[in-house]
Amino acid sequence: MRIRVGQGVDVHKLAEGHDLWLGGILIPHVKGAVGHSDADVLIHAICDALLGAAGMKDIGFHFPDTSDEFKGIDSKVLLRRVVELISAEGWKVNNVDATLILEKPRIKPFVDEMKKVLAGILQVDESAVSVKATTNESLGYVGREEGLLAFASALIIGD
Repeated sequence: MRIRVGQGVDVHKLAEGHDLWLGGILIPHVKGAVGHSDADVLIHAICDALLGAAGMKDIGFHFPDTSDEFKGIDSKVLLRRVVELISAEGWKVNNVDATLILEKPRIKPFVDEMKKVLAGILQVDESAVSVKATTNESLGYVGREEGLLAFASALIIGD
């Protein structure tokens, strides 16, 4: 059995007039993430963790923000494609551990729904998906609510 670990990080600016998609669900908030796609930092970090573990470059290589094909795309579609890409190389997801860093809104009420959505796409049990959140203690661009970021680790296994 082959085992590999990958890590991913993503950052997006926050601004009024944009939706806030996190973990594949729409979170009600006065600000949303700005990006070429739907700017779901959590899913983007998970994509990079999976691609990194498989040694398959990064999300920007596979889904460049210079391509109209990915303009406004639902990041769940990107995650499905990443799972297909790593599966084609003989890998499957074992588990994912992710952390969101943002001041507002509070994420706890949405974690179970995020885990359900992500587990379905990743083809794993919900217990194999961990989503956590913390603040940046009012420091830096996150603390000023100008942006948010996510970190993810993924373990993939192959035969």
